[in-house]
Amino acid sequence: MSFGEPEGYDERVRARPLGVRIPPRVAAVAVCIVLGLGLIGGAVTGSWLVGDSGDGGTRDTFSAAAGLWHSVPVDRLFPTTVQGQGAGPGGADRTWTRIAVAPDSGCRNAFDPLLKKVLAPVGCQRLLRATYTDATQSFVTTVGLLFTNADAVGMKSLASRFQREGLGRRTDLMPLPYAAKGTVSAGFGGKQRASWTVSVLTDAPVVAYAVSGWSDGRSVDTPQPAEEAMKSGATTPPAQAGLGHEAQGLADRIERALRKDVSSPASEQPS
Repeated sequence: MSFGEPEGYDERVRARPLGVRIPPRVAAVAVCIVLGLGLIGGAVTGSWLVGDSGDGGTRDTFSAAAGLWHSVPVDRLFPTTVQGQGAGPGGADRTWTRIAVAPDSGCRNAFDPLLKKVLAPVGCQRLLRATYTDATQSFVTTVGLLFTNADAVGMKSLASRFQREGLGRRTDLMPLPYAAKGTVSAGFGGKQRASWTVSVLTDAPVVAYAVSGWSDGRSVDTPQPAEEAMKSGATTPPAQAGLGHEAQGLADRIERALRKDVSSPASEQPS
């Protein structure tokens, strides 16, 4: 007789427990499942308790990017020389040399009124700019990094608007160049803008842009966005001169350098 278990009788009228016998293997599997569910549940509960939503790394990277304007040396944000392998028309190589760096500042008088209005929702924490020339000193290009006050949602909203409304292709929303006295960019003003590009980043609170023109100070009647000036068969003066490639190629490489600084471990960031 078994204690603690109800009894019945088998076909030979012998006493037997009424409880169901579970094979050892089945019992072992059941135990593992129960333990596994317990561990998973504990982990989930732990995440809820500490408020871990799984996107902490993204938030940390975004926050780190906001402070790059004062934590990274200007020579890293705007290298003295930038190599543009395959960046020119037909895949030609380009080399750009920095000829001027604007003092870091706010955005007052840095943009035409309409562009300033479009950028207003994300705010202006700091604006960094540098002007480059190509190896022949025929062209000048200003590159800018606008560090905004926006969060990730705000940057995504602005990027969506630029995409949806085609704001990056409008000539009334071209960025202004930075001209420096005593350099080949001295005559690089609003009327000398020939091609440009604007990139609203969504993984950092930054708007990156570039605007190019001729170094001889000639005015431009038909400026053209870099995306269109780079198309095969484009016949406008900026396209024929390769000024779309100047703006886009340099902007791409400055943006890549910025992303590299964002992704670098904190220990590698200068103080």
